[in-house]
Amino acid sequence: MKRRRTLTAALAALLLLLTGATAALAQDVNVNYVPGKDFSPYKTYKWVEIQGAEKPDAIVDTQIKQAIDKALAGKGFTKATGETADLFIGYQVAVTQERQWNTYGTGGYGWRYGGGMNTATSSTIHIGTIALDMYDVAAKELVWKGQASKTLSGEKDPEKRQKNIDKAMAKLLKDFPPKPKK
Repeated sequence: MKRRRTLTAALAALLLLLTGATAALAQDVNVNYVPGKDFSPYKTYKWVEIQGAEKPDAIVDTQIKQAIDKALAGKGFTKATGETADLFIGYQVAVTQERQWNTYGTGGYGWRYGGGMNTATSSTIHIGTIALDMYDVAAKELVWKGQASKTLSGEKDPEKRQKNIDKAMAKLLKDFPPKPKK
């Protein structure tokens, strides 16, 4: 029961990954793909569930998929309506915690000269990550993967939240498909 509550809280917090109004850190985006892979034959994709992957609630799931659909459509990709597609895509989410230490001094010249007082406080920062995987259906292999991580904040406006999700997924897919090396 405790694990389920922790997981539910973590997944709820993931939504905050994509909000950004008061984030302390910028988004961190990393991608990797099969070297030398020709992505030009890929034109269609289909959503698949990654077995065992952590997922957010149904509303956030829809928001993330719509943002990725929008970014891929802007690059000429079509979401398949049938069973066949060139790429299968799926995503998963995670929330991690880091400690942040803040120190400040009051008055005098600090501890070195015997004046003033230094104080340190700590706080927990929650960092949300979305990992997106793309699989070549015919070759049955992972061909591209990317992840976006960001410090979580508390955006409450659904329209702003969707706008931030759109921006995050556009940034993640900015250089997709990879350009062939010459």
